[in-house]
Amino acid sequence: MTDRNPAANTGRKRIAILGCTGSIGTQALDVCRRHADRLEVVALTAHSRTRELVDAAREFGVARVAVTDAARRSDPALADLPAGTSCQFGAEAAVDVCLHDDVDCVLVAIVGAAGLAASAAVLASGKQLALANKESLVVGGELLMPLAREGQLIPVDSEHSAIFQCYLGERAERAHAIWLTCSGGPFFGRTRAELEHVTAAQALAHPTWNMGAKITVDSATLMNKGLERIEAMHLFGVDMDFIRVVIQRQSKIHSMVEYEDGSVIAHLGASDMRIPIQYAFSYPDRWETPAPRVDFRELGSLDFAAPDADAFRCLALAERAGRTGGTLPCVMNAANEVAVAAFLDGAIGFTDIDRVVEACMDAHAVEPVQTLEQLADVDASARDAARRAIRARR
Repeated sequence: MTDRNPAANTGRKRIAILGCTGSIGTQALDVCRRHADRLEVVALTAHSRTRELVDAAREFGVARVAVTDAARRSDPALADLPAGTSCQFGAEAAVDVCLHDDVDCVLVAIVGAAGLAASAAVLASGKQLALANKESLVVGGELLMPLAREGQLIPVDSEHSAIFQCYLGERAERAHAIWLTCSGGPFFGRTRAELEHVTAAQALAHPTWNMGAKITVDSATLMNKGLERIEAMHLFGVDMDFIRVVIQRQSKIHSMVEYEDGSVIAHLGASDMRIPIQYAFSYPDRWETPAPRVDFRELGSLDFAAPDADAFRCLALAERAGRTGGTLPCVMNAANEVAVAAFLDGAIGFTDIDRVVEACMDAHAVEPVQTLEQLADVDASARDAARRAIRARR
């Protein structure tokens, strides 16, 4: 059994952040900045934003950094790395820098399927994994969860952190349902016909959360909630029917667990990702909040609604993938990543995202999940199929 707080008797917990220049990564650095007496940043990675990586490395005095885009090897910014800070390049480097003995906890905040190999390596090493990459479990949950020891994998997604906390002190077998909350995104209430004409700028205007572009578009299509439903299925060992999606527009209830006696335990709080990030670092302790507190006397109301899976078809596609299992979630996720990138580039429309994903899912012959290498091959094949589907729509 892994120690819940590996640095409890040795000083500060030593943190590696994979994806330190993204939305989650920068907020994690803020948590580390606020709790410098408790947390020590020892390794950082970025894909291409080398200036931001170097600035963070200098601020925190890290031992190692990695740039996963090998084409950035000659970036002038890297000359400003602190003396003694090593720098590696390539996708494998993101894993290498976090597996050293001076790392206690690894935050995997890489967006997309690229986080799967890193998550698997962290779990296999016995280090604590703070998981902010939902695609790891969507694509490879059948491989990852058997590797996780008690207290080793702490979810960082706000909803899954909430569910994790709603289970604390309770008997999981006495739970009746998980209520997975959803903001509804910027297009809540719109019809399928109205969604045909929305723009990327409109999709990126999320009403309550500050996230990166890909995740924000996933929130607008409700694919994000579909991915989270599959993630919850793996994390908490339940089936798809056990996880019920409910729209909660204010984003103040982050999820709920209903128990067999009718009691519902809900996790409420500010819409600030630093709270679940900090909890993953502090678990099982709680530290002073990094975010403004919610005054529920001023909130006014909490609204609930059912999601519209006919208008937002990605939610139904994710349910199909979760129920089918095997390699189908991998195909769905890969096709979605390609389709979202094409939408952001103006190559396809908003509702073309689910059309591309569905076409790739329909064409795939599902296989049981066996290895990471197999999933990498399926991922690559699905991306090629998605690109062909996009070209066909032009």
